[in-house]
Amino acid sequence: MEIEAEAVSAHTRSRMSARSEVVEVVTRGERRRAWSVEQKRLIVAEAMQPGATPTEVARRWGIGTGLLYTWRQQFFAGELGEPPAPAFAQVSLAPLAEPESAPPHPPAVQAGTAPAAGQMEIVLPGGAVVRVGADVDGAALRRVLAALASP
Repeated sequence: MEIEAEAVSAHTRSRMSARSEVVEVVTRGERRRAWSVEQKRLIVAEAMQPGATPTEVARRWGIGTGLLYTWRQQFFAGELGEPPAPAFAQVSLAPLAEPESAPPHPPAVQAGTAPAAGQMEIVLPGGAVVRVGADVDGAALRRVLAALASP
């Protein structure tokens, strides 16, 4: 009997049996949901409504935005049934407005004053006046004049 007790004692002293950690198994509280094709189409259509944001729609339905975007790609690829026919935005054309007459050109130099030495004055067709000094960067001046000349 003593031999048997020693064997049990040796067994409980081994490394494997000395660990008596408690292992907790955590299971998912909610099962993975299965969405029907009709539900996916409904959610994607709701997200595409004017003024709707995908984030709000995803929160409302309890899904992630990544899943919504995946469904959207599937929707347009035709994997969720026939994609909707492309629609065009309604456009109405208004009659052309009469062009405004160009304002009169301002005088190049006010009466009684002469331009400073080395200063250049450029009067554009729209009436804008650009005055630059002799030390102006040519590339910068071209960009300014191009911006003022474009409609």
